Amino acid sequence: MNMKQKGKKRRFIPNLITVINMFLGFMGIVMMIKGDPIRGGWLILFAGLCDAADGKLARMLGIPTKFGVEFDSFADTVSFCAAPSLLVYTVYVEGLPLLFGGLIAFTPLLFGTIRLARFNIMQEDDPKSFFTGLPTPINAIIIVSYMLFNHQVFGEMGDPRIALPMIVTLGFMMVSPVRFAKFPLLSFKKGKSNTLQLIGVVLLITSAILWKGIVLFPIVSFYVLWSTVKWMIDHNRFEEEVNIQK
Repeated sequence: MNMKQKGKKRRFIPNLITVINMFLGFMGIVMMIKGDPIRGGWLILFAGLCDAADGKLARMLGIPTKFGVEFDSFADTVSFCAAPSLLVYTVYVEGLPLLFGGLIAFTPLLFGTIRLARFNIMQEDDPKSFFTGLPTPINAIIIVSYMLFNHQVFGEMGDPRIALPMIVTLGFMMVSPVRFAKFPLLSFKKGKSNTLQLIGVVLLITSAILWKGIVLFPIVSFYVLWSTVKWMIDHNRFEEEVNIQK
């Protein structure tokens, strides 16, 4: 078997993970339609794990493709745009006028798809160490973890007076110029900094499984706030870090 045939076989692996991501997002939508947003939210979180793995796995195997990038964006539209919008509509807009509630619930879908389209257009051969604009999976994770945090701590889904302004703000952040650090590569051989970050992500996932929303919502919220403050202080922070490493 030549190298070209091996590449074609390996290319199947990250695309399969993308399919699982999309399926989990779809099942999350099904759970919300059935009136079970908690299980639906957990399915969105598991879809987020798949999304974090597929692209990194493709680059690790040396088989990133244009199809993979586009396919991943379509999967993200289901899992991190449509599913969170339905969650917002089914959980947080009750009692609002139909059109107004629908517009707010539409926010993750609208700004998420804009961000994904812009991300694909701005794709470069030399990937940056940051995202411009809040990534759609992080936006979805914050919305879901807010619900899980309140459900676990207070026994309810969270105050809509807090949730709805937060959701609209996060929507605008997805198309903002704010820069967010990327998650580490799936390897312990990419330097000390990447290894420490990867260990941190593993600990975060473990703590989220053990303590659920109690840990996840505060940590992800801190990541967003910290990134925003750092960007406001120094817009070119990541370029400076690259120059220092060189």
